[in-house]
Amino acid sequence: MSQTPKNLRFTASLVTCLSLAGCAGGQLETAAPPSDNRAASTGGMCIATQAEMTVTVGNAFKNGDWVRDYYSGNKAQVTNGQVTLTPAPDAEGLLLLEAVDAPEQSFTWAGATVYFTVTDRFANGRTDNDQNYGRKPDGKDEIGTFHGGDFAGLTEKLDYLEDLGVNAVWVTPPFEQIHGWVGGGDRGDFQHYGYHGYYALDFTRPDANFGTREEFRTLVDEAHARGIRVVMDVVMNHPGYATLQDMQTFNVGGLREGFEKHLPERWGDWQPESWEDFHAYHALIDYDHSGWANWWGKDWVRAGIGDYDTPPNASIDPVRGSLAFLPDFKTESDKTVDLPAFLQNKENTRATRLEGATVRDYLVTWLTDWVREFGVDGFRVDTAKHVEPEAWKQLKSEAQDALDSYRANNPSQPLPAEEFWMVAEVFPHTVTRSSYFDAGFDAVINFDLQEEAQAGAACLPAMDSIYREYSDKMHGNNPFNVMSYISSHDTQLFSRIADNKPAMQKRVAAALLFTPGTSQIFYGDESGRQFGPTGSDGHQGTRSDMNWADIENGTAEPVLAHWKKLGQFRARHPAIGAGEHTQLSTEPYVFSRIHGDDRVVIAFGKE
Repeated sequence: MSQTPKNLRFTASLVTCLSLAGCAGGQLETAAPPSDNRAASTGGMCIATQAEMTVTVGNAFKNGDWVRDYYSGNKAQVTNGQVTLTPAPDAEGLLLLEAVDAPEQSFTWAGATVYFTVTDRFANGRTDNDQNYGRKPDGKDEIGTFHGGDFAGLTEKLDYLEDLGVNAVWVTPPFEQIHGWVGGGDRGDFQHYGYHGYYALDFTRPDANFGTREEFRTLVDEAHARGIRVVMDVVMNHPGYATLQDMQTFNVGGLREGFEKHLPERWGDWQPESWEDFHAYHALIDYDHSGWANWWGKDWVRAGIGDYDTPPNASIDPVRGSLAFLPDFKTESDKTVDLPAFLQNKENTRATRLEGATVRDYLVTWLTDWVREFGVDGFRVDTAKHVEPEAWKQLKSEAQDALDSYRANNPSQPLPAEEFWMVAEVFPHTVTRSSYFDAGFDAVINFDLQEEAQAGAACLPAMDSIYREYSDKMHGNNPFNVMSYISSHDTQLFSRIADNKPAMQKRVAAALLFTPGTSQIFYGDESGRQFGPTGSDGHQGTRSDMNWADIENGTAEPVLAHWKKLGQFRARHPAIGAGEHTQLSTEPYVFSRIHGDDRVVIAFGKE
């Protein structure tokens, strides 16, 4: 076969990939980007009462018990199965009732609050590591560039998370990313780097923009000292693309004959002409060049270049198919493989040859080494349905062994977790017990709540049928757990859904944090972080910088204070997520959650 047709096919395919998704985290599967018709569901908010309420407590508390409203601190004694209290002025009509002498409760993942941060966009603790591997800002909207967030910055903000009631932090993949960029969006109108962590180059090292090994160790240790577990985002479906800069740095692939004259001395500095976009550099590359053997190699990935296998469409073969034309790891193969050529020649890698190892063995070893060395408590698994279940079972088993090893080697560390936890991203999974729970997963991400919570933000009683359905399903004959959210990096920000209205952003805290199962806060849900520059890729704007200025100058305080109060109440009472839901009355709206000896009653009154 001649080179030109295959090159053209691959280039067209890659441009299609970039035009469709931007390719971070398997976005071909996620919901459509938010449209500008986003405020339609934010009207009709009910008016929360500030008047005294008489609340039925059911069997959560008995006559004579003293209960406290956690929001106001006021107390009342149960009489005839009821208490009478007045909501705090800023409580949005809520009473958060707990026993005055409530015992301290043990952590359970079903009652956890997980805070999801995109490390690069959350907090910049060290400005001296903002530019590495020749990466540069674009001097424009900085849509797909690195912004400076790092492990040190996240560590500095752990007290903030603790005050929010967070007991687990989910960090985006910390691995060294591709050094260069790919064209972003359907118009190729920005440079898209691996700032999000889903374009891995070397799974054995942290990316220098994120920080050092010791800084990651400090992050984990300091989180554990506060009782906060660390959930690390991992990817076994794909590595990152080969960029111009990585081709030059690691001597992989090749250019079309004579085309090097069109590149600057440092290939990653290439810029399109005025009539071109950032996809145009593909025309310089020979995708049939023998030099692609120096990259991952045909035994490691399907990529449709050089002598590599061409992956099928992921909609036809979800396991062997390529997502967004990313190289697809051959995790299902039982063939023994060598270390990829570029890693054999990479000076600072910690990757070594493993005797008799398959692709899956290498990846599992690299990922679980982070558990063995640092004591990571869990994995959030990206694109789980695009890897065979046997791989996840192996990952879970070896991650548990690694955590046990860490505990044995570090007996003095305040490690809160004993059992390793894994949660799967399986678009568009709902609240149902699927086969993923038999493949090593303790929970799956629930994609339904983001839309359902809009009605609850307008008026909390609208959530009761949802709460009841979730609780009944998760507490059935074969119990399970899900993690629910209102914002994510691959869908929408609730602040945009709510048209940046503080009242809705405040009220939605109850809708989310009272949802049965694990609740996930996306950084800035609690502070009104706004949608950022997005170019022709509608998901990029969901990853705007954390709005610390709004927090520091007090603009976010009315919303943030409410989130903190509800988050702290949830942290005190795992029953809110793990307990069974029972509605006690409709007017006022009252329900209880009971889990073992942990019991709460939550009431909402409206005028």
